[in-house]
Amino acid sequence: MAEAGRILDGKAVAARVRDEVAAEVGALRARGIVPGLATVLVGDDPASAVYVRNKGITCEKVGMASFSFTLPADTGQERLAALIDELNARPDVHGILVQLPLPRHLDANHIIARIAPEKDVDGLHPVSQGLLLAGRPGLRPCTPLGVMRLLDETGRDLTGLRAVVVGRSLLVGKPVGLLLLERNATVTWCHSRTRDLGGEVGRADVVIAAIGKARAIPGAWIKPGAVVIDVGINRTDCGLVGDVEFDVARERAAWITPVPGGVGPMTIAMLLANTAAAAARMRGES
Repeated sequence: MAEAGRILDGKAVAARVRDEVAAEVGALRARGIVPGLATVLVGDDPASAVYVRNKGITCEKVGMASFSFTLPADTGQERLAALIDELNARPDVHGILVQLPLPRHLDANHIIARIAPEKDVDGLHPVSQGLLLAGRPGLRPCTPLGVMRLLDETGRDLTGLRAVVVGRSLLVGKPVGLLLLERNATVTWCHSRTRDLGGEVGRADVVIAAIGKARAIPGAWIKPGAVVIDVGINRTDCGLVGDVEFDVARERAAWITPVPGGVGPMTIAMLLANTAAAAARMRGES
């Protein structure tokens, strides 16, 4: 067993993923394939704008083409759908990412479904979700992929381990549970109406916290020697904190992710990996 309280450094792992993607992109470019990612931002939310800009910078660092589209906050459904159609048709665009959340007057489900499934690098299209549920190859949501890569860093075989996912969102909770099932873990999904949540967490060999509530999981609940992946990012008077009471949990866990610096950096790294994979698949390569 790994030393108690060992930190899973998402920044370091994400850097390794970016290096891997850069090598893959270099090989694709040598064959005349330049992976391209298009990001679509509606409105002027400062945090979203910074996030989209960082994606573009990171794309360029690994040798990908980056296309950024910023639309006014009052953009209508038809205009946004038309842009998606244009990007679907562009051969130099291999991945399309619509920054969420969208303004309230727009139907996010309709827009996501408009993206060509083969370019759905966020893994949120109904086809992508269906392929995941069926256990068939496809593009997976980026944050859950990042969670799985962090679990790989522990060196643990997940076969037969009891994994508890606290959260059931389409973005993280549901897909990460399915990815854990693919690795032969025994998965329990928990949520706000779970009875004896502390008992469920306390029996888990792997805990994935993804409920978006600051320190909602007391550290005392963590089973000694467990692996804790904290997806939560919550703003408090004390700064950014996760869904898990970190200091106490670290004393009990074998491995644990910090907040910030854990799962967060992995999301963009896995987005790049998905884009490279999409480019290869669209050219008929594995």
